Amino acid sequence: MISRRRFGQAFAAGLAATSLAACSSSGGGTPAAAPATTPDLRAGSGEHTSLGEVKHADAGLVTMAYHEFGPATGQPVVLLHGWPYDPYSYVDVAPILAAAGHRVIVPYLRGYGPTAFKSAATVRNGQQTAVALDVVALMDTLKIDKAVLGGYDWGGRTVDIIAALWPERCQAIVAVSGYIVTNLPANQKPLAPQAELGWWYQYYFATERGRAGYAANRHDFNKLIWKTASPAWHFDDATYDRSAAAFDNPDHVDIVIHNYRWRLSLAPGEPQYDQYEQKLAAGATIGVPTITIGSDFDAAAKDGKAYRSKFTGKYEHRIFDGIGHNVPQEAPRPFAQAIIDAAKL
Repeated sequence: MISRRRFGQAFAAGLAATSLAACSSSGGGTPAAAPATTPDLRAGSGEHTSLGEVKHADAGLVTMAYHEFGPATGQPVVLLHGWPYDPYSYVDVAPILAAAGHRVIVPYLRGYGPTAFKSAATVRNGQQTAVALDVVALMDTLKIDKAVLGGYDWGGRTVDIIAALWPERCQAIVAVSGYIVTNLPANQKPLAPQAELGWWYQYYFATERGRAGYAANRHDFNKLIWKTASPAWHFDDATYDRSAAAFDNPDHVDIVIHNYRWRLSLAPGEPQYDQYEQKLAAGATIGVPTITIGSDFDAAAKDGKAYRSKFTGKYEHRIFDGIGHNVPQEAPRPFAQAIIDAAKL
């Protein structure tokens, strides 16, 4: 499943609610009643404007740029961003986790920010397992045997994949939109028209006009995605521009276009990833301790029921009503709390 399949439904739904609905236990699946006084999920959003020093480390095919917070001896946490975003999604989350004693690593995925391919000859491949292996390689270099992994969008998918294929690397995970591993055969099946509407950018990217348009207009294009994916998040230009700088990476357009074309079986993957894709296509489940988060972006799927069976270990599901797609930047405190709680499952 892909969370963005439901984008059209989420956009049409109005996205008007503003409360945290619930958190269900591992044995449940039905959210508890909301408290009488609901918290402000957006509290703390925008408190910080800098991620600090950019570090670099070997990550297989790429030299990966990343930011680090907290004590070097702390319990490791790896936080992964989506498209069209960057590590600034965690600018308010990372300090909370660092203060709680965690060592927090927030990398730039391939095609974003200062992350760079080592060789000009390497295929600019955006398929899901290639992205996941970059993160595993980064953990190897940083000598992180096991971490709590958290993410949304591309980052959420990557977290799911690492937990499914390399569970020994995951102490626990926090996955926004739940189980969103791409299944290529399933992606060939048409959806209801309103749901298909949310895929407009993927169809655009399938054309050479779309590639040229994204290359020429990525700043305005991605700002439009921010607004439509999170219509109740009133970010300012400075907030957007800090992240938009990451889209100037010379490989950004190639990675984004390949990612979306690959998902629709319009561009090939690479054979070295076939073994991993086959395991995922067979319906790999996730047994590590997990907290999933549903937001307004997920529309009717925000209750988590559609993917509950994919998580076979200790499990909780939380619903963030009134929050759009960029969950950690829109709701940093409850997202950080989910990371802290997942580590204790």
